[in-house]
Amino acid sequence: MKPLMLHGHERAITQIKYNREGDLLFSSSKDNKPNVWYSLNGERLGTYNGHQGAVWCIDVDWTTTRLLSGGGDNSLKIWDCETGKEIGSIEAKSSVRTCLFSYSGNMAFYSTDRAMRNNCEIFVIDTRTVDSSINEADPILRIPIPSSETRISSALWEFSEDTIITGHEDGTLFQWDFKTGKSIKSVSEHSNLINDMQWNKDGTMFITASKDNTAKLFDGADLTHLKTYKTERPVNSAAISPIFDHVVLGGGQDAMDVTTTSTRVGKFDSRFFHMVFEEEFGRVKGHFGPINSVAFHPDGKSYSSGGEDGYVRVHNFDSSYYEYNFDY
Repeated sequence: MKPLMLHGHERAITQIKYNREGDLLFSSSKDNKPNVWYSLNGERLGTYNGHQGAVWCIDVDWTTTRLLSGGGDNSLKIWDCETGKEIGSIEAKSSVRTCLFSYSGNMAFYSTDRAMRNNCEIFVIDTRTVDSSINEADPILRIPIPSSETRISSALWEFSEDTIITGHEDGTLFQWDFKTGKSIKSVSEHSNLINDMQWNKDGTMFITASKDNTAKLFDGADLTHLKTYKTERPVNSAAISPIFDHVVLGGGQDAMDVTTTSTRVGKFDSRFFHMVFEEEFGRVKGHFGPINSVAFHPDGKSYSSGGEDGYVRVHNFDSSYYEYNFDY
């Protein structure tokens, strides 16, 4: 399984995402240009130029016509996927940490950091007609996070668009009612920052990746905790396979600790766990630093990982992966 190495970023990758068909792979990093690649051969289609700081989050809508990106330059930008032109830009009070399109693509969600006496806030905006005036338009919904709660570090939007799930710095999960803007439920299963959350294929369960060295599987409707996948390093990202009962975890120690340990100890490998039995059955080495983001291809036949080393690696699974059967 020789991976495709995609090197278009100068700094650490922050997030990677496939579009719905899986023919394109979008990547954002701590440099200021999100990239888009052909996932089949690793050819770079182009970049989205306009941010002035690190880009923390990206999302692409259902039809692959629009791209959303939120950055450390306190802005959320909406791009035309095909041409790379910036359609709209929204100024925030602090850096934009998470951004998502709703399932229909008619609305977008973003959350801002707590910084410079500005509280962490949730915003939902209408993206049906986007032009340069979107900065002045009022958001559909605005929820200030009380200062007793920690900042939002990851988020998901339910496929029905009724509720939004946010993961916080202290490991709490909140479920918000979109109609009222009130919090319906909160669960504290993790003990540290939740780095990443991803849905399974049909939106019934989601997996969280946390700094407390575990990834956990939750029910999407009522946040019931189902499974736990334990490692001995912080988990930065986790994804669920669309065709098998497999999850992949990416992580490694913090980037600032990397130079003090040998590469063998670093454990910068993607780990594959069985979703039901919580048992590890495979590892893929490769990155020269922690893995910050992992994603399965929508057809389940390949997966990608983006690391602190600035590379995105696209791995196509060998036949042995499909033949592998768990004994039970």
